[in-house]
Amino acid sequence: MAIRPILIIPEPRLRQMCAPVETIDREIEALVADMFETMYDAPGIGLAAPQVGVLRRVVTIDVSREEDARQPLTLINPEIVAASEEMSVYSEGCLSIPEYYEEVERPAEVTVRYRTLKGGVEEQRVSGLLATCVQHEIDHLNGVLFIDHISKLKRDRVTKKFAKAARREVAG
Repeated sequence: MAIRPILIIPEPRLRQMCAPVETIDREIEALVADMFETMYDAPGIGLAAPQVGVLRRVVTIDVSREEDARQPLTLINPEIVAASEEMSVYSEGCLSIPEYYEEVERPAEVTVRYRTLKGGVEEQRVSGLLATCVQHEIDHLNGVLFIDHISKLKRDRVTKKFAKAARREVAG
């Protein structure tokens, strides 16, 4: 297991569509292990493979509280198959957009279908923070960031800030 570097906007790989996982092999198992280690170290509650530079449809999530036992969830090739009409608003952040939070409205409940690390297919209806996290991470697999769900003015402001920081880093 290894902690991998987390890509920060405006990194172009964060905007790419990810390829499905055809075979769950040692490479995918190692990726998942690294993603959990990276996510817990960050610390975060969700991580999508493109955030560590791997353009595959793999997500790791753990929304358990610090004082509770960990509840790691691995989603391979996840897809939302149903969503509630009821909406909820959460203040979202992203490991690829550090220290920036904004309220985002999403369906309050979703049903997600995915493959497990053992290769089985599962379907789970989720709500609350887990529903928000599932939707946020699946967005990553489609090249969508949570800032795409906020006003253009706010999105442009944060995008410019990170683009400027990236230019400074390259120049420095």
